[in-house]
Formats: sequence, structure tokens, C-alpha cells
Amino acid sequence: MADEVKKPEAEATATVAPSGQAPVASEGRNKKKRPGVPPRRGKKLRNLLKNQETKLSKEKGQTVKKAIATLKSIKRAKFDETVEVHIKLGVDTTQSDQMVRGSVPLPHGIGKSVRIVVFCQGDNVAKAKAAGADFAGSDDIIEKITKENWLDFDVAIATQDMMGKVSRLGKVLGPRNLMPTPKAGTVIPASGDIAAAIKEFKAGKVEYRADKGGNVHAGVGKLSFDEDKLVENIAAFVDQVKAARPTGVKGNYVENVTISATMSPGIAVGF
Repeated sequence: MADEVKKPEAEATATVAPSGQAPVASEGRNKKKRPGVPPRRGKKLRNLLKNQETKLSKEKGQTVKKAIATLKSIKRAKFDETVEVHIKLGVDTTQSDQMVRGSVPLPHGIGKSVRIVVFCQGDNVAKAKAAGADFAGSDDIIEKITKENWLDFDVAIATQDMMGKVSRLGKVLGPRNLMPTPKAGTVIPASGDIAAAIKEFKAGKVEYRADKGGNVHAGVGKLSFDEDKLVENIAAFVDQVKAARPTGVKGNYVENVTISATMSPGIAVGF
């Protein structure tokens, strides 16, 4: 009996295809995309990013104006990128008295429309809509968020008398930094001006909150803004964060400040 000759599995790289067509690779040879793993960057992009990082590593501690000019010079995206500020704070976020949170109106806005929902009732519904709120109401909006997981808004404002009901949405709004809070100026007291609060956020009022690592992040405008406008927006934001220093913090409060655009490396700036 003649010995049977078996082909190694590795050699079976293609299956027979109909005449006139290219052979089809076997399923075992196909590279499957793994979830959460980005595709490999092309050589041109890798070289570009490497050159940018090399250039920026030699220019540490720039002035804000020079850093903005650098961001504009290395822009590669076709869309109008957002300019971001990242501040490393010397706080211990596990301590309740060292939480940093608040809001600041930027002098030149953030360059995009802000969708605002207002939790209110009675006459305040009409006032909120007249002031520019995209959505205003009470039980109907709360029910829509609870049952439909509706979150098509950027800022949530609530009157003080609605916080008893709005607090039930903490597990939904809290992780997304959408929960109204007095520190952020998104809870309007009975004597407060709901229309003024809405107009401030529409004009470019930015909320900020330290994450678990003690970092604060915020978008402060678009890369298409004039340099002077971006400088003023960044200065207003950093000054507000400095003013919000908790009393329990000892030592250096602002450790470093970095600015970046959506698709660019970060640039360390001096303050």
C-alpha cells in the first residue's frame, strides 16, 4: 500500500476559483480586525507625527501665543479643529475638600452651537425657550431621558425647585458631566435669572471638572480663531481654574499647562 502524501496545512493557502478569476485565499489566512485596535498608520503619517514630536520636544515652555502659532503651522486635518487646554493640578481628588469644579464664560465663545436643556416648570418654561434654550420642561423631559436614554444636549440647567426630581437622573447624567450643580452655575436659585444663565452658556460658558488624576480639560475655541482671541480665552480659563484653588491644597497647585488641537500633539506652555 502506497504511503499517502499529506500536504501541510500551511500550504493550503488558496482554494480553486472558477476559470478567469483570481484564487480565493483560505479563511485561515485572512487577518481579522481586532476590536479596539486601530489600523496601522501609514509610513507618511508616522514620519509626519515623528517630525512634529521632535520639533515640539525642543520647544518646551512656550508662550501661549507662540504655542498657538505652532499649532496653526502643524495643522493637517481638513476640518476646523478644537483648541484644548489640559491642566495638571496638584490635588488629591480622593479628598472631598479638594474637588475642583466650576464654569467660566469665555470672552470669545467656543466656536460651536451649544444645545441646552432646562429642567423647569410653570412660567420658567416660556422664559427658558425665549432665552434660547433648545429644550425646556419638567416631567416629560425626565421621562424621555429615563425611558429612551435621550441625551441630545450639551448642557443641562435646572431650577432649584426641580432638583428633587432631576437628582434621580444622577446615574445617567453624572458620568457624562451633565448633572446640574450649583458649583458649575447650572442650578438656578429661586431668586436667580434663568434667562441670563442660558445666554451665558449659549455665548460660550465652559464647564470644567478635575478627573481622578487631578487633570482639567476643556475646549476653548477653534483653530480658525485669531491668535489674540485664543490667547484671551485660554488666559480666562486658566485664571478661573487658579481662582478655584481648594483651601485644603498644599504646595504647588497648577503643576503644568498644555494646549493642543484635536489632531495635534500637546505643547507645554508657561503660566
